[in-house]
This record gives sequence, structure tokens and C-alpha cells, in this order.
Amino acid sequence: MKNKLIYIANVRIPTEKAHGIQIMKMCEAFSGLKVEGEKLKVELVLPWRFNHIKQDPFEYYGTRKNFKITKIPSLDLVRFGKIGFWIQSLSFACASFWYVLPKKADVIYSRDEIPLLLLSPFKKNLVFEIHKLPKSRLKLFGYLLRKVRKIISTNQWKKDYISEKFGAEGGKILVCPNGIDLSEFSLTLSGEEARRRVGLPWDKKIILYTGHLYGWKGADVLAKAVSLSEENILAVFVGGTDSDIVNFKKKFGHIPNIKIIGRKPHSDIPFYLRSADTLVLPNIPVTRESEFETSPIKLFEYMASGTPIVASDLPSIREILNESNAVLVEPDNPKALAAGIKKILGKEELAEKISKQAFNDVRNNTWEKRAERIVEFIKLKS
Repeated sequence: MKNKLIYIANVRIPTEKAHGIQIMKMCEAFSGLKVEGEKLKVELVLPWRFNHIKQDPFEYYGTRKNFKITKIPSLDLVRFGKIGFWIQSLSFACASFWYVLPKKADVIYSRDEIPLLLLSPFKKNLVFEIHKLPKSRLKLFGYLLRKVRKIISTNQWKKDYISEKFGAEGGKILVCPNGIDLSEFSLTLSGEEARRRVGLPWDKKIILYTGHLYGWKGADVLAKAVSLSEENILAVFVGGTDSDIVNFKKKFGHIPNIKIIGRKPHSDIPFYLRSADTLVLPNIPVTRESEFETSPIKLFEYMASGTPIVASDLPSIREILNESNAVLVEPDNPKALAAGIKKILGKEELAEKISKQAFNDVRNNTWEKRAERIVEFIKLKS
């Protein structure tokens, strides 16, 4: 079929994790493009998985139904740990191989190694989007990099790493960070109206964090920083898995100026971001992923909200943020984070300047522009 892109993704959709947003939004953006006068047709191939989220994927993510979702069999044993995960991954890779092999498509696109490895001897139109580098299976990974037509890296560090480590040609790799739907996050309502909508107090300075609560995300660092801050500050945490929320409440729920909201629908997040006085991205460099590899979707959401940002000064973050659009602080240092928050709250002119600059900068990082850059790079003229 002319102008068709098949996107293979071994993920549970819908999911509370950020990769679900990225995959659905990119499929929507790809599907909106015209290639040589005709719309690009997109099919998202997913595994059949048990899912506690029963909502329709298009409704859950607020995407248009302009692409097709196909679910194929997999042995969903993920709940049994690492062995169960590998069984599920291999079963989906085999099923996707037999499903995709006879299909006619201009591009077969994936962020998963195993399906592309199986298809690589038979298909020459493979595009690999790299989000996380492997710590093992390096020979297989290097083989895959040589076999795919194009590589999409979500930041410059990963491009440099795979060019040096695996000899991948620079012209074969496109650096394309994650993106944002500006229509969702650039709200026109005031901070007071947003607070009324989400039920946050009017008489506090709101310091907001959204996302997961595990290790390298640095939520613990923010909680400790708040204990060093002024009494009129309220730190609000939105997100986390059920077990992480329980554990986080045990550790910090007793602190008066901490409010743990828990997980909320993605459609509510723009209102929480707009309600805040400061947004915090406190990643800590405990893994290679956190220090170098990540391209956090919530970073772009923060930038689009019009609210000033305090973030850890890490190479992965500095590819997007700098002193003109954020306050950057030493990572894993509650005192430094508290000082960064105080700096924004005490200087209204600075807060306005960096938030405006962040919004102007993020305009180039929409999902639509990202899809256009990728389509042009893989030689499908949009």
C-alpha cells in the first residue's frame, strides 16, 4: 500500500507511563501528514495485554482516530517478573514478525529491538527510534544499527554514543527530542482559575512535580527541599504507580507542606501545571539513563505551561534547558533545589522572563513538527 507506515510497539495501551503518550501522539502526527499529495496511512501494531485501564485509547490520550490500532497475540506473563517479561517480548516479536512480513509498507517503524531484528533479513525499510541504550546484547544491537535504514535518537548524547561505540554513520541518525501538543498545555485561564479547578489552596505558593516517584526521578529530593523552605510553600506531587504512592506517603505524607495527589488523567495535567508558581524537574544522576539518555516528555509539558521551571543541571536536561529558560541547580542536593525555588519565588521578573522563553523555545517541539522532520529524514517527502 502506498504511503503506509507500520509502527510496532510492545507496550500496554493505554498505560499510565509516558511512552504511551509519545507513541499515540506520534501516530496521530504521522497520520496527519501528506506525502506526495496523499495522506500517510498509519497502523499501530500492539500486543494483546491484560490492562486495568479500560478506556478507549483514543479517548484516553485525546488523539484523533486518524490511524488504525491492531492488537496481535502475546503471552502476557509480565506480572511474573523478568522471565515473564522476556517471554512476553519474544512472543510479541514473533507474532509481529509474521503479521508484518507479508504487509506492503513504505516504512516499518519501532522503538523495540527484537521485532526489528527478526524483520531485518527480509525488510530494508526499517526505522529504529532509540530511547534507551542496552547494557548487554551489544553485538546484536550493533548488528541492528547496521541493518536499519534510519535511526532516530531522542537526544544528541545517544547519537554521539552510538556513532562512536558502534560506528554508525552520522548521516544515518537524526536527533529528534520528544514533543508536546501545544493545544493541550498552553491554557489561557489564570492560575487562580486553574487552582479552583483542581482544588488547590489560594494562600500558598504551589511547587509542583508531575510524574513517577521512583529513584532517579528525584521526587525525594524535592520533598526534602520543601522541608527547608518557607511555611507558605506547598509542594504538590501528581503521579506515580499505586505502590510508589503508598511508599511515598509513608515517607513524606506527614510533612504539613507536602500534598500527595496521586495519579490523575493526563487531560488534568495541564490544569495542575497552570496552577503552580514553580514546576520542578529534580532528576538525579544515579543511572546512565537519568544523566545522559532521557528526553522527558514532562519537560516539554512544563515548558508549554507558561510556568517557570527549576531543574537539575544534567547533560540530558541541558540539551533543552539553559539559564535563559529555567533555573538550573546541582542535582541530588535539597539545599540547592530549595535555593533555586526561592530564587524564582523571590524574583517575579525572572520568573516571567524564563517562562516566556521556555514557551517560545518549545514551539519547535510539537509532535507535528517532530513527525515532519522524521518523514523528511527517512525520504518520505511531506
